[in-house]
Amino acid sequence: MCGGFFVPPGLSAEREINFTLGAQRETTFTLGAQRETTFTLAGVAGLGGRRRARGRRRARGRRRASGHLTRLADVLIGSHVRNDDPLAAAQADGADVVQFFLSNPQSWKKPQPRDDAEALKASSVPLYVHAPYLINVASANNRVRIPSRKILQDTCDAAAEINATAVIVHGGHADDNDMEAGFERWVKALDYLETDVQVYLENTAGGDHAMARHFDTIGRLWDRIGDKGIGFCLDTCHAWAAGEALIDAVDRIKALTGRIDLVHCNDSRDAAGSGADRHANFGTGQIDPDLLVTVVKAAAAPVICETADEGRKDDIAFLREHTKS
Repeated sequence: MCGGFFVPPGLSAEREINFTLGAQRETTFTLGAQRETTFTLAGVAGLGGRRRARGRRRARGRRRASGHLTRLADVLIGSHVRNDDPLAAAQADGADVVQFFLSNPQSWKKPQPRDDAEALKASSVPLYVHAPYLINVASANNRVRIPSRKILQDTCDAAAEINATAVIVHGGHADDNDMEAGFERWVKALDYLETDVQVYLENTAGGDHAMARHFDTIGRLWDRIGDKGIGFCLDTCHAWAAGEALIDAVDRIKALTGRIDLVHCNDSRDAAGSGADRHANFGTGQIDPDLLVTVVKAAAAPVICETADEGRKDDIAFLREHTKS
């Protein structure tokens, strides 16, 4: 993920996008500029099916802009933006979808109620929330694992208040070097979590004993958690940094997980296999922009550009131009 508080750009009022959800309901979104797009989406099951009766309020009316997505036309492309005015930032970027933090990404403090919550709920822009970076539900350390579970719950609750589509969280790592135990801690974290907002696991760039750095490890983790309603977010910079080939990354991830719900499309400032999570605007880093286009086309999922403010609008325009049908 990119650092700082960001939010994705909003939709304008001339593009029409029709979503068929769960093969039952069709929703029309008006976006930004003369493009008509239709997506067919399978029903998206969140983690709410296992919600325990603990008196928590369930979220209603959640936007479902992802899930198993069949690409019939242009993909939705947006950005990760500052969280002070996400919709304005989205509109400035010319984005279809937006992602942002709801709290300090380097803090355990729970998200605070937002003054713009009603505007966000009423917006037709699909909203994605990135969970704090310090979450590590795979940790053996109680002082890390328990607060991680709590802030993930708090983030999902806050995401429900704005009708967010999903919460994206990094895989973390087994700090006791026991990968199997780390997988089991992930299982317990999802069993404990009570939310109707879907959680997406994101692959990560580096770290020893990481749960989601290398694709083979992601497969092992998915064998444990894939039946718990979790989705998957593929980050191109992270995969590159982990030494995974991007040319067939989508096929390999889908073979392991059966899905890609969101793409974080980012160039990388560092060489393949570096383990460094340093994003770059397209064409300024080490990844061929055409390779990024290949990933986006193959994934057929909404896209978030987590690149620097200066140049991000151009990144979105580039992807839109090269992925349109």
